[in-house]
Amino acid sequence: MKKSLFQMIKFALVSGLVTIIQLVLVNVFFFLMKDWHATLPPFLASIFSEEAVGAGNSEWGYILPFFLSNLIANAYGFFQNRKTTFHSNAPKRNVILFLLIVSVLIAISTWVQGRIVYLLSKQVPSLKALAPTIAAFAAGLLQFVILFPLEKYVLLKEG
Repeated sequence: MKKSLFQMIKFALVSGLVTIIQLVLVNVFFFLMKDWHATLPPFLASIFSEEAVGAGNSEWGYILPFFLSNLIANAYGFFQNRKTTFHSNAPKRNVILFLLIVSVLIAISTWVQGRIVYLLSKQVPSLKALAPTIAAFAAGLLQFVILFPLEKYVLLKEG
C-alpha cells in the first residue's frame, strides 16, 4: 500500500511534467495550425461535428494540435514512468499496446477538449483564449485517472 501511494505520487509528478509539455505543445500547434481548414474524413467528421465542437472547429487545424500534443506528451510520460516510477522491465511490445490504448484515449480526450473549448467559448467568451489550455488540463486529469492503473497493473507491472 505504501509503495503504491509513493508510486502514485511519482506518477502525479511525471503527469505534471507531461501536462506542462502538452500545454506548451497544444498552444504552439494550435497557433501554427489555426489556419489549416482542411475538412476531416467522414468518420472523424461525424464524431467531431460542429454541433459537438463548435463552428470552425471540425477541421484538421483544430483537431490535430490536441491529438499530437497529447501523443507526444504521453509517450514521454510512459517512458519516464517505466524508468523512474515503476522501475519496470516490461516487454517492449507493451509500448505498442500503450500507443494503441493511448491513441483511443487521446481521440476521446480530443473530443472532450473540443467540447470544452466550444462550451467555454460560447458560455464565457472572455475565456476563449484560455479555453484550449483549460481543456487540455481537464483531459490530462481524465487520462491520469485511467493511465495510472493501466500502467501500474498491466503495462509496466513489476515482475
